[in-house]
Amino acid sequence: MQLNLEQFALRAKNKEPENKKFLSNLKKKDPRKVDDVFHATHEEVFEELDCLTCANCCKTTSPIFYQNDIERVAKALRMKPGDFIEKYLRIDEDKDYVLKSSPCPFLDADNYCSVYEDRPKACREYPHTDRKKMVQITDLTFKNTMVGPAVFEMVERLKKMAKF
Repeated sequence: MQLNLEQFALRAKNKEPENKKFLSNLKKKDPRKVDDVFHATHEEVFEELDCLTCANCCKTTSPIFYQNDIERVAKALRMKPGDFIEKYLRIDEDKDYVLKSSPCPFLDADNYCSVYEDRPKACREYPHTDRKKMVQITDLTFKNTMVGPAVFEMVERLKKMAKF
């Protein structure tokens, strides 16, 4: 799958109302069926798409850093947690630690993560489309259709399925 982030952003914006409505309506479906179809589509899309060709999530958004994440990444960087917080993090409007800037300071020019083995839990789980109880995170999934071409593609495929 070839990626053009500018075209993706335009397509995502154009499909925004339709995708919001579609994902909102999934809350009315059988949660197990939604999980099964989402997970199968997740596998399909990631067989075709390499995150290293995109890294838009790392370029445009910040994960939440929990205390365990802070300690793990700080240790990997041979820093004290307090120094790591001071250098890289801020507290957002939800009172969560997030990166001060984007793109992520740990993303290199080839879209590799310099702290990949020690990355935050939110990065490990992104884009969250293989989680159980997908009907509970449709709002997050909708937001991620605007960030991740893979999530956008999954939703486009799900909309075409007869079951939905």
